[in-house]
Parts: sequence; structure tokens; C-alpha cells
Amino acid sequence: MEQNATVIMPENASPKPSDEIVISIKGLKKSFGSKNVLKNINLQVRRGENVVVLGRSGQGKSVTIQCIVGALTPDEGTLEVLGSEVSQMNEKELKELRTKIGFLFQSGALYDSMTVRENLEFPLTRVLKIKEQTELDERVKEVLESVGLGDAADKLPSDLSGGMRKRIGLARTLIVKPEIMLYDEPTTGLDPITSREISELVLDMQKKYKTTSIIITHDMQCARITADRVVIMEDGVYIAEGSFDELLHSENETVKDFFKDVS
Repeated sequence: MEQNATVIMPENASPKPSDEIVISIKGLKKSFGSKNVLKNINLQVRRGENVVVLGRSGQGKSVTIQCIVGALTPDEGTLEVLGSEVSQMNEKELKELRTKIGFLFQSGALYDSMTVRENLEFPLTRVLKIKEQTELDERVKEVLESVGLGDAADKLPSDLSGGMRKRIGLARTLIVKPEIMLYDEPTTGLDPITSREISELVLDMQKKYKTTSIIITHDMQCARITADRVVIMEDGVYIAEGSFDELLHSENETVKDFFKDVS
């Protein structure tokens, strides 16, 4: 693929749950001062699809997802999410959009002074304005069981291992039942076994909650487990895309460099 070419789905791509495009990015550019971070980003993500973005540090992977949620405004290009152009939204519309998007940070971003239950109830009461305790209890129970931590409700984050904190962070994101999930390095700082468990959990949550996901990672095991499709970012553009196995056997030297340690 040429560096400024539009990313096109391959004709032989495996069928996805839907052909509906929920994220459409065309000609996206973003600079910070004299540094051109996004030079020409083109990507379409289908409903129910997991797209993994691979790239070295400082390539603009996280900038892209910040543009998706309207936290950053692109300099050029269009970015439609769930059928609406993000840059044209007012603050009320952006807030409504963000209730439909889950964002899992590297740290999990839990409130240390709150129990797990309180962490999970927080977005329900603040974002969805749910006040009925019975509904709060049911949602907390459901999502904790989904991530395999049904008995953790009354623990503090400090009582949890790194992998457990990741699970609770994922649970807190999923509890509002978002249509889109954005994962920023979901397995960073975890040992290989826990990393695999979290990657498999991401895949399980996609199937259970029918989410559409963009997953930014350096973890090739995570990419292999979770991706329906992989795109590779280099110098501010996407240079290649395809299934994990397709890119694993690519003859492109830059792509081969990403996969050189994959057996």
C-alpha cells in the first residue's frame, strides 16, 4: 500500500457481523506546532469489528482515538462516528456521543478511594443518571461476573492485582453498554499470562456486548487474539492493513519488522 492511499477492505476479508460503518475517517491530519503527527489517516470500521492499530511510540495512535471522541480537533479531513461528523458537534452532542463510547486507559483509571462497587456505580449515576438501587446492583453484578470477578465488589483497587484492576477498568467501561470501545494499550505492564487473559477477555466482551472496537497495542499476542483486522501506522499514516496472518506473511520490509519476533 502506498503511504497516502486510502485503506480499503480486502475483497476476501472474512464476513463481519455487519456491513454498517460506525467509524469513518478520511484524510485526517493533525499537527502540534511544527510536528505533523497525523499526515493522512483513512480508515473505516464496521459495526462489531475489532480493529487493532500497531505502531511505534509517538506515531499518533492515541491522537487518532482522541479525535474520535472529540477531545482533539483535526486540522484537516473528516471523521464520522455513528453517522455524525465529530468536528461539527456542539458540547451537548459530544457529551451524548461519549456516552456511547467506552475508553479503557492504560492504567484502568479507577478511583482509589472508592470500592469496586462504587467505581462501577459512578458512571451509572453520573452518566446514565440511574438512581434505582436495584438496577445499580443488577448492572454491577452482571458486569463483574462478565469479567470473572463476581466477588470483588467490596474490595478497594489497592487490594487488587494489576490484572484484576484491568478487569475492573474494563467492567466500568462496559457497564454503560457502549456501542464503541477504544482500548489504549490494554495489556501494558502485565505478565504474559495475564496479558493473554485480558486479550481473551476483550474478545469475549466483543462477542457478549456486540461492541465495535479500536485497540491500540504494542503487544503482538494481544493483536493476534483480538483482531479481526490489523492496521500498521508508520510516520503518521497507515501503511498496511489486513488480517493478522496476512500481515504476518507480508513481503513489505516495514511490516516484516513488526512481525519479526512472532512465531
